Amino acid sequence: MTSKRPSLTAEQLALSEARKAKKAKQNVAAPTTASLVDEVKGRIIDRKWIQIKDADNVPSGHRVKILTWNLLAQCLVRRELFPNSDCLKAVQREHMLYREMLQHNADILCLQEVDRLEKLLPVLESAGYAHRYAAGPNKKHGCLIAFKKDLYEEMGLKLILYDKENVRDTDEEGVSLCGSTFRTRNIGHIVALKHTQCDEGLVIATTHLFWHPKYVYEKARQAAILKREVVRFKQSIGHDDWPCIISGDFNFTPDDPVYSLIVGDPVLPVQEEKLRPSYVVHTTIDPVVATGASETTDGNNENEEEGADPDKVITNARAARPVDGLLSLSELKNLFLSSGPPLKSAYDSSLRGYLESFSESNKPTRTFGDRVSIPSSRLGGYEPEWTSYTFYWKLVLDYIFILDAPQSQSTITGVLSGHRTEDLQPGLPQLGVCGSDHVLLSAEIVFTPTLT
Repeated sequence: MTSKRPSLTAEQLALSEARKAKKAKQNVAAPTTASLVDEVKGRIIDRKWIQIKDADNVPSGHRVKILTWNLLAQCLVRRELFPNSDCLKAVQREHMLYREMLQHNADILCLQEVDRLEKLLPVLESAGYAHRYAAGPNKKHGCLIAFKKDLYEEMGLKLILYDKENVRDTDEEGVSLCGSTFRTRNIGHIVALKHTQCDEGLVIATTHLFWHPKYVYEKARQAAILKREVVRFKQSIGHDDWPCIISGDFNFTPDDPVYSLIVGDPVLPVQEEKLRPSYVVHTTIDPVVATGASETTDGNNENEEEGADPDKVITNARAARPVDGLLSLSELKNLFLSSGPPLKSAYDSSLRGYLESFSESNKPTRTFGDRVSIPSSRLGGYEPEWTSYTFYWKLVLDYIFILDAPQSQSTITGVLSGHRTEDLQPGLPQLGVCGSDHVLLSAEIVFTPTLT
């Protein structure tokens, strides 16, 4: 029996085929996170979540879970830096990195030393994250902020080039406004995020400060600029009422003068002694400086970030002069204070009270203060015991800092515990342990409006 349906015109047939093709394309499953992350190659040591406050004991507010992690850029990997690592090839590390950054289900990721974007971005996208990436001039790695697309939408972004930022407002004849000691090409990366379900928002910043352990002044300068520019940015977009989270690899320890400056602790005489020798000007700022050492000893080599010897001396530099515009300690303090109250560390502020109820043998995590003597009156003792652990350096360098908005307060409800030292030995990265030389940090924070 012949069909009574009218025959289709050529245009109608073409349209029908196009619809079928579109439907078939939609039915093809997009790559899933499971298909992109090999669970066997991604095996790591899992860490416990420390629930510091129950949800019932925290006022309702804007709740966000954030993590920060230096991934160890593949372009910086050298065998001489990690002589006892068993996984220095990208194919050995990448699935450990992917699994660890995704298994915590954080709302926002702040990543440093990010390269191989062609591999990382499909993993993030399959897990529902949008992202913003930025890098310093001519750098092969950079900083990336990722956020869940169903929770946040981007409202603005800013790149901070520390080398180009001034720290002096007044133009004294012949005096540098930049006040820098070294052209480092480091950056700060800022993104403003608005919640998709309400009018609440956050300003998120991540950074990777200059690595050289002897350039204390330069790290203080960069940290102060970061805080200042985060505050200026949120004011410029009309959201001074939004809190800020500033996290990343700061390359200073909790007993360092820069840590004290950023959290508002007094700078001790012993810290001043550490700061004083860093008042120099490197040949990257003043080319007239004689360069008697090789390129790999001046800290400006791309492959030497996180250099092999943490006790290196300053080379290819001269003593600073008044015309160089470096800030005195009192001027550094004023620069930090001029952009608002001190920053609060998510780990130090939350673990300080929580761990006091545990005996030494029953602590759910160990802290910096368990191995380095810090008076209880000073901040920093409750940072993680380690955030970077390798053959050459075993340090705390990474932090999650919070800057509350004028009419809100933050409560840290939980943090990710640290690794046991014995699990990190003989040094990261290690197969089955961690794919980076740094340790991932994560915190859940609730921002609650305060009564006016």
